[in-house]
Amino acid sequence: MSKKRNKKGPKKSKRIIKSIPELKQEVLQILDFNLHKSFTVRNIAKAIGSNTAEAKRLIDKVLIELLKEGKIEKASRATYVSSREPEFIIGKVDHVNPRLAYIISEDRESDIIVKTDKLKGAFHKDTVKVVITKKNKDGREEGKVIEIVERAKTQFVGRIDKSVRYAFMIPDSRYIHTDFFINNDKLGGAQHQDKVIAEIKSWGDTDRKPEAKVIKVLGPAGENEAEIHSIMAEFELPMEFPEAVVRESEKISDQLPEKEISKRRDMRGTTTFTIDPEDAKDFDDAISFKKLDNGHYEIGIHIADVTYYVQPGTLLEEEAFHRATSVYLVDRTIPMLPERLSNGLCSLRPNEDKFTFSAVFELDDNGTIHNEWFGRTVTHSDRRFAYEEAQAVLEAGIGDHAEELTTLNSIAKKLKETRFKHGAIAFESVEVKFKLDENGKPLGVIPKVRKDAHKLVEEYMLLANRKVAEFIATKKKGDQKLTFVYRQHDYPDPEKLSTFSIFAKRFGHELEIEEKAVAKSLNSLMNEIQGKPEQNVLESLAIRSMAKAKYTTKNSFHFGLAFQYYTHFTSPIRRYPDVMVHRLLQHYLDQGKSVNAEEFESKCLHSSEMEKRASDAERASIKYKQVEFMASVEDKAFDGLVTGVTEWGIFVEIIETKCEGMVRLVDMTDDYYEFDEKNYRIIGRNNKRMITLGDPVTVRVKATDIDKRTIDLEFCEKEEING
Repeated sequence: MSKKRNKKGPKKSKRIIKSIPELKQEVLQILDFNLHKSFTVRNIAKAIGSNTAEAKRLIDKVLIELLKEGKIEKASRATYVSSREPEFIIGKVDHVNPRLAYIISEDRESDIIVKTDKLKGAFHKDTVKVVITKKNKDGREEGKVIEIVERAKTQFVGRIDKSVRYAFMIPDSRYIHTDFFINNDKLGGAQHQDKVIAEIKSWGDTDRKPEAKVIKVLGPAGENEAEIHSIMAEFELPMEFPEAVVRESEKISDQLPEKEISKRRDMRGTTTFTIDPEDAKDFDDAISFKKLDNGHYEIGIHIADVTYYVQPGTLLEEEAFHRATSVYLVDRTIPMLPERLSNGLCSLRPNEDKFTFSAVFELDDNGTIHNEWFGRTVTHSDRRFAYEEAQAVLEAGIGDHAEELTTLNSIAKKLKETRFKHGAIAFESVEVKFKLDENGKPLGVIPKVRKDAHKLVEEYMLLANRKVAEFIATKKKGDQKLTFVYRQHDYPDPEKLSTFSIFAKRFGHELEIEEKAVAKSLNSLMNEIQGKPEQNVLESLAIRSMAKAKYTTKNSFHFGLAFQYYTHFTSPIRRYPDVMVHRLLQHYLDQGKSVNAEEFESKCLHSSEMEKRASDAERASIKYKQVEFMASVEDKAFDGLVTGVTEWGIFVEIIETKCEGMVRLVDMTDDYYEFDEKNYRIIGRNNKRMITLGDPVTVRVKATDIDKRTIDLEFCEKEEING
């Protein structure tokens, strides 16, 4: 308990100044941390915390010395400023909330905090110059933006809020914390509550909103087409292919020239089939199977030979590189290649001869490789299986190609077993799909189930990717390693692993985080949680704690798969890195010299960036449908798990629908709750109620925001579930 204060108030402590050099250093630090801000003697005395006549006399003396040394300047008759040239840092804005942003610089370990009114009108992801102005009470550096170096984008997506004389556009992005002013003559026909794309005409500043002009109307907010097109525009995904690219694709012949066939290994007589999702339209991989006289099996992994059709220097090549990947939104695919190629010429459709690039292996019943071959082929798919059809054959043991599928499945399980013995990690995160009506409205959320048929295909694709990478990585050209495109996955960050292990412990699970033990321990944890309520949460968090995989020319260990060498060879219809791998593999099979590493590293970086963009867009489309679905069940209570605790709210994943929302602290009116960052929890100041990571809770939907794709939740009583 604090003691009662007397009527005169608490006695102010007077800081004793020990020496002139100490004071000199302190004064200079105050002025240096507040560049371009002028201080009087009194201001400095207050900042030092020693506002006495003696202190002011000494400060005045110090200021005269600093003036003589040229370290400070007079701003006016009685004020002083630092004469130091500001040392600026270049970084990117991460505008986390309306109050503040972080400036992230590659040259610094810690981020710089910049309050919104010190951003000089910079937006999320803009590149800026920032100067440090002070350290806060936690020792974190704070700064202000002095220059905007480069704008990340000039076009934004949002919803129109129209009045009689003018309108505002409210941006969809949760990282943009201001509306845009739009004159009515700049609306381009947009009506109140329409979704639009607007281009900034004047950026504004701290006191003035940005001004914009509508360049495209997407449709009424809330309608599926408008919302999906909003996501596409937000992530700068192409709406369609340029006409010139489409025309170029249509000119390509669908005939397979005999001259080209003669250069390839002809495998049209070998039993071959594809296994894909039921609604798939492009089939870029097939598996062939043949029994050999020695009791072994010849198993071929055949991949669409996109490089035969997409040649360097063409518009198709340029567009494929620019897109770098197909994007899979909840209700549509944005393909890397035009339909003529992706669904036609390159697709390994049944009963059609196709040009392929193949990895062919001689394997025994234990999955041991006795021989391998890589090269261009011509193949013929005898059957197109949907996953469900192949699974039915595996379970019944009868049906089309039952013997081949059963043997392939048996060997695939041996391959998987070997992978895990070498330390591969069993990430089986639960993915969801939506049951949509004809207007795209979600009627239900359905978890995707992976069975043997899915895993069979996955194992042979992993085998091909690994062995192609090994073939090149161990093939020297003189003393020089050959430049190639690899898929790299580093060891997890120890700090993230430590955080994850604490979270897992909340559910009673132990995780060893030492480098040698982590893979085995993670696998043990993944097995333990199968079928339990916390499965999806822990699997998702485990994946988040891992390093992000990327494309690079530097061959290195793939931690998640426990492969010394790994690449992407099996999906060139939808991934540009696979196209690069095909070209390089053929180049080296033809005894070509090692290619320029810098050129391909640059392409790898671009591919990794486009992959992240695609992933973010896919997540945004899923979140949109989750928000739309949860808006229809606002009167229902759900069981959930606390998946995150922050200073402004508690993230909860609803077990039934796998949707995540937030209970905001400002909405918790039964007490004032304080954030305990160290222990990942909040605590009620009076009632001492604690809510911690991993706690089971009961919630219901309080509000949904389609524009921001957020779900606001509130805690409710357990009885309400059956009420």
